[in-house]
Amino acid sequence: MARGEGAEQYSNASLLQTPSPDGIKRAAKCEPRGGLSVCNKLCYAIGGAPYQITGCAIGFFLQIYLLDVALLDPFYASIILFVGRAWDAITDPTVGFLVSRSPWTRFGRMMPWIVLSTPLAVLSYFLIWYVPPVDQGKVIWYLIFYCSFQTLQTCFHVPYSALTMFISTEQKERDSATAYRMTVEVLGTLIGTAVQGQIVGMASAPCISSGEELNSTGLLVASTVNITEPHVSLEHLRNAYMIASGVICCIYVVCAMVLFLGVKEQKETCRVRTGSMSFFQGIRMVMGHGAYVKLVMGFLFTSLAFMLLEGNFALFCSYTLGFRNDFQNILLVIMLSATLAIPFWQWFLTKFGKKTAVYIGTTSVVPFLVSVVLLPSNLIVIYVVSFAAGVSVAAAFLLPWSMLPDVVDDFKIQNPESQGHEAIFYSFYVFFTKFASGVSLGVSTLSLDFAGYVTRGCTQPAEVDLTLKILVSPAPIVLIIIGLLIFISYPINEEKRQGNRKLLNEQREHEIDSETDSTELNVV
Repeated sequence: MARGEGAEQYSNASLLQTPSPDGIKRAAKCEPRGGLSVCNKLCYAIGGAPYQITGCAIGFFLQIYLLDVALLDPFYASIILFVGRAWDAITDPTVGFLVSRSPWTRFGRMMPWIVLSTPLAVLSYFLIWYVPPVDQGKVIWYLIFYCSFQTLQTCFHVPYSALTMFISTEQKERDSATAYRMTVEVLGTLIGTAVQGQIVGMASAPCISSGEELNSTGLLVASTVNITEPHVSLEHLRNAYMIASGVICCIYVVCAMVLFLGVKEQKETCRVRTGSMSFFQGIRMVMGHGAYVKLVMGFLFTSLAFMLLEGNFALFCSYTLGFRNDFQNILLVIMLSATLAIPFWQWFLTKFGKKTAVYIGTTSVVPFLVSVVLLPSNLIVIYVVSFAAGVSVAAAFLLPWSMLPDVVDDFKIQNPESQGHEAIFYSFYVFFTKFASGVSLGVSTLSLDFAGYVTRGCTQPAEVDLTLKILVSPAPIVLIIIGLLIFISYPINEEKRQGNRKLLNEQREHEIDSETDSTELNVV
């Protein structure tokens, strides 16, 4: 498909075809961008898949990989998870500022970041899932490549997120494109879960019974016979993780190519961008906009709830529920349900409003969180409640990215002289959520260490089971309640959103008229 399809309809104010005033007006007029084709929306949506595929694989599997495959101590695993997420959070506003200062190129302002970061990102991702042959350097190895991947993925995702504001000036078109994007992104989590889970699930996951390590006779026998099979099985499992990462890397590259070939940025030449600002000026700007603060804080807590559940669910299924060989299928059911539910939530927010969708969508996961802990361990029941929980996961994916453009539009209306800061708003949102998720993952892994987590254990102490239950049920529920309480004061309801849309169109028409008058005076 031609990259410019439907994307060349931005301002032609500088291309004067005739010196007559009518001709000048026609040429100076910034035409609103036409409707995006289904192909444009699909290509744009596919670009969001790499972030979710890799994020899902890391979120669900990295903790258990570091503990049971790389054989790291839980304390060091918690350091890697926290430092990696914290570093990732710090890079988001940094990249956001750099993107906002980037000059326009023939490929746009966002697209060069996406294309150039992709090769290095896939290399770093692959090396995360490789176990180095030295025991002493493992922690440094994973810290370096985990942080490197997070940085390079930020160089992809921050420009991609801000690209939402540059594919169309119409709220309806952006909302539709966002729905396409969220559908593909949830499908990406399904792919990430399927590729990582099913490939890894085919490998035998070795474990050590609690009595093996303490029995000297058992150790002597293991040194001659029994140790061979776990070693072979562990190597098989490590190879499976590398194969899965290689498949995901290929998907990452293909999605980036589709985005580059199928989407072109709309250059807003009729609106002058404000000069660059410092880091602290950016913080003051975004923190000074009340609607943005309430949106970010509300989603900060609700996102933390789902991240806490995501980070510990594999361990919870393996040890507390006893489904060590089935947890990847349970995750697959959740992601399949979420993929199917995205169109429903897009219809729901269009029909009943985005704030209503937040309350209904987020709270629908609470019965699952309660039942998964209180009900007896039964695989059929777990599949049923997992499918129901996926409906809420879909809302958690869709709503933040559907509501962020509304906040940016609200800022533009209140600050008509301050433009061109879309990447800053998106990057700070990601910054806050990632930093908080890094803290939650680090704390949860450290909690398992304090509870006495046994690396590669076939069973875990009762304290570990209790800790896992708290991390996947009471803690997420409390975070969800806090987030929803914050959303009560979120000011952009449907009436406000439609009013902003009307005001923004009027503001854009005023800018067009002003530029046309200025051009006429210059010609005269």
